[in-house]
Amino acid sequence: MLKGLDPILNADVLHALKSMGHGDDLIIADMNFPSDSIARQTVYGKLLKLENVTAGRAVEAILSLMPLDSFVPHPVLRMEIVDKPGEVPPVQQEVQAAIDRAEGKSSPMGSIERFAFYDAARQSYAVIQTGERRFYGCFILKKGVLPPDA
Repeated sequence: MLKGLDPILNADVLHALKSMGHGDDLIIADMNFPSDSIARQTVYGKLLKLENVTAGRAVEAILSLMPLDSFVPHPVLRMEIVDKPGEVPPVQQEVQAAIDRAEGKSSPMGSIERFAFYDAARQSYAVIQTGERRFYGCFILKKGVLPPDA
């Protein structure tokens, strides 16, 4: 156990977060996402897991350490529901609340069509599969920067 670190963050996830650079994308995936096959095509090359936690809880833990990119309009994208792109289900509402808490302000997510999400995931840095069983619990988080000490 380490002080100041969310206890759900395991060594593999911490290594990936530390290894990522500005502008790299991190996929947070639900249990139904083809996580392993897509993760093999990412920069990191292997699947990471935060088992037994929801997507919202995973995002909360990750954003306790990882800054979001402030140079893009939507540093977090949610997977759109097929034929209902404007609908935001409870799992996505929970993630939005976690983002807003981490950022200390409203920071609305963007959205991306399901198959475009799969394509973007293949180009990402890494995929983290959560224990989320609700549909459309898939997100892209773009890593930002930490400013220098004043």
